[in-house]
Amino acid sequence: MANPKNRHSKTRKRLRRTHWKLVLPNMSTCPQCHEPKLPHRICAHCGFYDGRKVLEVKAAE
Repeated sequence: MANPKNRHSKTRKRLRRTHWKLVLPNMSTCPQCHEPKLPHRICAHCGFYDGRKVLEVKAAE
C-alpha cells in the first residue's frame, strides 16, 4: 500500500481543492414573459417553449 514519504502542507492540499466549487446554472430570459428560466426548458411562469404554448399554467391562488 502506498504511503506518503513526506507530509504535504495545508497550502498544497488547499490549492488542489480550489476548483471544487459549485457552479450556478446559466439562466436565460423567457421571450414571452421575460422571467428567468433554464435554457432549453419550458417556462414555468407562462408555459411557452420555442414560441409555442406547450403547458397550461395554473394561476397562483
